[in-house]
Formats: sequence, C-alpha cells, structure tokens
Amino acid sequence: MQFGFALPHYDFSVPGQSPLRFETIAAHASTAEALGFDSLWVSDHVSLSIERYGGPPGEQFAYEPLTTLAALSGVVSRPRLGTLVLSEALRPAGVLAKALATLDRVCRGRLDIGIGAGWYAPDFEAVGMALPPPGERLARLREVLVVLDALLPGGPASFNGKAHIVRGATNLPPALQAPRPPIFVGGKGDRLLRLVAEAADGWNTCWVWRPDDYRGRLAVLDRACEEVGRDPSSVRRTIGLYALAGENERDVAARYGRMQRNAPGGMLDGVPLEQWRTGRLVGTVEQVAEQVAGWAVLGVAELIVSAGPLPFSVSGLDDLEVLRAALSS
Repeated sequence: MQFGFALPHYDFSVPGQSPLRFETIAAHASTAEALGFDSLWVSDHVSLSIERYGGPPGEQFAYEPLTTLAALSGVVSRPRLGTLVLSEALRPAGVLAKALATLDRVCRGRLDIGIGAGWYAPDFEAVGMALPPPGERLARLREVLVVLDALLPGGPASFNGKAHIVRGATNLPPALQAPRPPIFVGGKGDRLLRLVAEAADGWNTCWVWRPDDYRGRLAVLDRACEEVGRDPSSVRRTIGLYALAGENERDVAARYGRMQRNAPGGMLDGVPLEQWRTGRLVGTVEQVAEQVAGWAVLGVAELIVSAGPLPFSVSGLDDLEVLRAALSS
C-alpha cells in the first residue's frame, strides 16, 4: 500500500495562520517527502465554508490547486502530486486538458488527476451557475472524462457535448506520462460508481469511512464493473481518512487534546476521543497499523491521510512523524 498526505492549503488549515502562507504549504510538503509519503494532494474550491463541519461561519479561502502543484513540483522531487478532486464546472474541458498536460511535464510525470462532479454550490455560483441536479452533474463529468482521455495524449479530438465542446483540438506538448496521467473519480453514489467502471482508472472516497460501509460501496462498484465487462481489480482504489496516531494511549489522548484546542471555532469541544475516532484512522502506532492492514485486505492501493480536524488541515506538524511510522509498521 502507498500513503499520501492531504496538504494544508486553506486559511483554516494551520492553527494560528490565516491567511495561510505558501511557505507553510511548502514546508509541510518537504516534511512529508522527508518522512517518506508517496504522494501529496490538494483539493479544488474557490472558497469553502467549514460551518457544516461545526466550524465558524464565513467563507475560508484556498490556494488554487494546479498552480499550487506546479510550484510544489520545484519544492519536492519524489512524491507524486495529485488533485483530490478537481471540480468539473470550474474549467472548460479543453483548457483543463492543456493545464494538466503542462503540469505533468512541469512535475516530470508525477501527476495524478482526481476529478469529481462537484457538490459545493458557491463553486458553481463563482462561475455564474446554479448547482445542477446530480444527474446533470454526472453527465457533465462524463463529458470531461471523454475530453481528457482524448486530449491529454495530444489529440486531435472533437467532441460535441452539452457542457463541453472541442473541435479538432490538439494539445501539444502532450502530457509526459504515456498514454496519459491516471484519472480517478471521487465520490460514492451508485451512478458515480457506474461512471468509474465505464470511464476512469480509479476511484477515491473520503474522509470518514467504516470498513463495513466501504465494503458495501465496493460491492456496488464490482457489480458495475461486471455489467460493463471490466475486471474490478483494474480499478485502482484509494481512500482518504482523517488520521491521528500516538506512541501510546496517553500520547493519542494528548494529541487529540491539542487538536480540540486548535480546532476552528471550538468545533471539537465536547466531542470525546472515542466518539471522534469512529470512521477515522486513530490509535496507537500498533492500532493504526492494524487498521491499515484491514484496508489493504479490502483492496485499497493508497491511503491518503488528513492529519487535522478538517479536510486538508493539520493539528501540529509533529503529528506527521508518528503517523508515518504507524502507516509503515
């Protein structure tokens, strides 16, 4: 199994620092590389409210993912760099293909492309759209997958979709990886898993999952693959989980106590550790290693950790060292 790290890149991501500085993102990327993480990930929102997670109201701002990864490609030389996940509506498909092919060359063939149908209404409003119903969002996502598959290797490509159109388009220079960088889709619904089976290299879901619930989604994915004549094992499975590890139970409790104190707006006040650890990767080094082994049995090829109370956040940089030790035990 490989292990990825969800980089802090929002104004809520690092305690005591808002607005977030790029130098802080770079420092976390360098630390993760030194600790042996296999991949680094950023998400895609114009802004994000954390009120739905129990945080304070108001929009929190973020670094744009593609330019952030381009800058980080000069900071770290070994880990793969990925999007978890791009929001389909924010970029025309042809323009996105051009940007991704360029990024793959800038990072010397280390790009992993995650993309999703989008779910956050303000992202759509930022580009002058109302949030479409789920079926329309999935149809738009399908179109993007067709265009990326054709254009990342260089094209030419023509596609006349309802949302995305390219006419005799070329994309030179093409992506460095041949035939193109891997593309996975993020989400968990039945129709989305059918789209994964039909048109994607892999599938991701995050950030709170119990193995039994995940196993149920795998059954849906496997059925979809069988219906389209695809070997289910050919779908690369990755999962994102909140994670916290300690040397012993006292250390786990102390680290969680710090996370509670640092959590934006007191969002973890009154939430005991035993409640918070459900569906998350939490425990001593030995306990986390056992949980990781269980995810491996379910066919997870890569586990991506978010080491804070929110997606793409951290509680303390020193949490990464013990967490990485637990993952590799």
